[in-house]
Amino acid sequence: SGKSTLMAMLGALTRPTEGRLLLDGTDVWALAETQRATFRARQIGFVFQFPGLLSNLTAADNVAVPALLGRTMAAQDAYARARDLLARVGLADRMDAYPGSMSGGEQRRIAVARALINAPPLLLADEPTSDLDEDTESDIIDLLEHLQRTESFGFVLVTHDLELAKRAERSFEM
Repeated sequence: SGKSTLMAMLGALTRPTEGRLLLDGTDVWALAETQRATFRARQIGFVFQFPGLLSNLTAADNVAVPALLGRTMAAQDAYARARDLLARVGLADRMDAYPGSMSGGEQRRIAVARALINAPPLLLADEPTSDLDEDTESDIIDLLEHLQRTESFGFVLVTHDLELAKRAERSFEM
């Protein structure tokens, strides 16, 4: 029905064929590509359907990468925030572990921490729990809701799970 396409448009990854995308008053497609990339890095966090972790990097490295590549903070600060976020998602003891040695739920927690490294005002989550068992799915959604309250970000979640959708403050059906 176009849920993932809508998320890609909201995240300034896919240009809409018509209309404009205004995020916090900024027309993102009027920006040059480098400006749009900087805007995305600082304003939008992404949790995709699959974690997409880099297998040759530790958990802390995977979380710090967006801050390092986006140059949003010094390396020392990026790693300090990565360690803090990993602790907040329950992985304080797994910071030096590689994705291949982690469960799907742990990998998803790393992806959540990575999405929040730059303290974006908007988090987009596209089917972030579709491949997880019911208990782990509930844990990840509880975590996202808790982080939304403590980090104060807008949160858009795409799901086909109607029970999960009932937890939202507002929902739209496509």
